[in-house]
Amino acid sequence: MLQLLTNTAPDVAPRDESNRAPIRDAELLDAYSAAVIDAVERVGPTVAHLAVWTANAGPRRARPRTGRDGLPEPSGTGSGFAFTPDGFLLTNSHVVERATKIRATFADGASYDAHIVGSDPDTDLAVLRVHASSLPAATLGDSSRLRAGQVVVAIGNPLGFSSTVTSGIVSALGRTMRSQSGRQIDAVIQTDAALNPGNSGGPLVDSRGNVVGINTAVIAGAQGICFAVPVNTAHFVIPQLIREGRVRRGWIGIAGQTIQLSRRRVQLSRLSEMGSVLVTECIQGSPAERAGLRTGDIILALDDAAISGVDSLQRFLTADTIGRATKVTLLRDGARLELTITPTESGRRR
Repeated sequence: MLQLLTNTAPDVAPRDESNRAPIRDAELLDAYSAAVIDAVERVGPTVAHLAVWTANAGPRRARPRTGRDGLPEPSGTGSGFAFTPDGFLLTNSHVVERATKIRATFADGASYDAHIVGSDPDTDLAVLRVHASSLPAATLGDSSRLRAGQVVVAIGNPLGFSSTVTSGIVSALGRTMRSQSGRQIDAVIQTDAALNPGNSGGPLVDSRGNVVGINTAVIAGAQGICFAVPVNTAHFVIPQLIREGRVRRGWIGIAGQTIQLSRRRVQLSRLSEMGSVLVTECIQGSPAERAGLRTGDIILALDDAAISGVDSLQRFLTADTIGRATKVTLLRDGARLELTITPTESGRRR
């Protein structure tokens, strides 16, 4: 005969359940606080306030503002963080754009002149160097392991308030964002950790203190919608910036726009993508013009890799394509055509 198990045995005192939920909530909050505190203690010392002086640009050259000491005030400020003990710092490209002088000040008061090692406006990342040794250095993590809802912490210097910490969650992954150069940045992290002017270039870290993103943008007028460049993009960019001062990319010399092909055209041409690139301009003397591309051509593929739009075309044109003969598959007046093009290096087009 089965007997139900109950707490009514005379020799067992009933348990008081009334306080279990509040205690559990307190424990969870304590665990959350401990995780944030631990992350801040690990990464906070690596974060620097960047004071940036820039050259005046344009026909109207305003006189630089001066502080109480009579010295020019910085043109702008931002954040950065050390990722090696020997003085390499990571920040946003837009923070140090046109900089003539940069001063990096850490939370412990140590201050150094910094110079730009390399900058990549296409990913909004830049590497700086200060003459220091044994700096506390942040650990660069793996942004591909992030999950929506995961706790993240942003550290920076917003609105002149140094060493400011905000926390939140990963709101979404895989966003895209346009850099100042107009190129698309992929796999951007959306977070609700509060960011303000001055946070740009600071680290976004996970609960273990690993940097997973570089804070870069806020949507004006929106609340809780902020973005960070994924650290895996930095893993790709940093070695090139240190080695060459820039990221090398291929260039073919066209202006184009993403278009959608008709379903009938996709079936007739046996295409794998509905999208393609319509050539709206071929720059004179460019690789595209030399290869025979014309305005009105529709680019379908490069080396048999489907081109579904302008962004996929940009992603294809890596340093590996520079100087290498590449097959272009296109539609011209409804007919399929193949040409050979040899990309040159972006920024060195002649």
